[in-house]
Amino acid sequence: MKIQQFSLLLATALLLCVGVHAQQIDLGARAGISIPKLSAGGSSTNPLNEGYSSRLGPDFGVFAEFHISKLFSIQPMLEYSSQGGQKKGMQAFPTPDQAKPFFAPNPAPTYLYGDFKSEAKINYLMLPILAKFGWNLGKSPLRLYVDAGPFVGLLVSAKQVTSGSSQWFLDPAGTQPLQAVGVRSFDNTQNIKDQLHTFNVGISGNIGLAYHFGRNQVFIEGGGNYGFLNIQKGEANGKNNIGAGTAMLGYAYRIKQ
Repeated sequence: MKIQQFSLLLATALLLCVGVHAQQIDLGARAGISIPKLSAGGSSTNPLNEGYSSRLGPDFGVFAEFHISKLFSIQPMLEYSSQGGQKKGMQAFPTPDQAKPFFAPNPAPTYLYGDFKSEAKINYLMLPILAKFGWNLGKSPLRLYVDAGPFVGLLVSAKQVTSGSSQWFLDPAGTQPLQAVGVRSFDNTQNIKDQLHTFNVGISGNIGLAYHFGRNQVFIEGGGNYGFLNIQKGEANGKNNIGAGTAMLGYAYRIKQ
């Protein structure tokens, strides 16, 4: 916790200094879609954290842009970011307690397999601080820009949502059904927030095109983010890193020029 508090204090001090020296200041908002995917981290071979594909979710935020020069600015942002991923088809799940007696007197396997859908819906509140470089396109009102910088993320919510019905299998290929169990429903929503770390750190970046008119600007941008830390507290569910691609529309107004 002390590291996160120090990071926030350092960021606050930096922004105060930047604000004092800024030639121009814009305030704005942006919104769009996040296309997150959980990637397996480290050398873990746990089948629970493998095989995730992308899902869709909302992403939106508010920002201030402090212009230091005609080419360079600093842009802190408070952002709600959808993270996570999804699996469809044959996949592993921890062997339920009710299935363990079927294997007695032998020990039950750690995992069984089923054909169902699983979606990890993980949401963060992020504070990225972006270094931004922009170039006017001739004498037109268009401006091209790129930005990148670190972020600190606070976990807001995390749920594992499963759905579908399937036979239980002993193998990932689905060739050895557990006949004694039959077809079972996987419809369930589980709160997994207490299984994940509260904080994360990573990097964000974007490339965009803005149209300026008076003190106003509208822009479109695409980019992404990636978290450096494994999100799970333990190793029972493997090790994953968050990350997402983003597509955004936004508006900003110049309050100082």
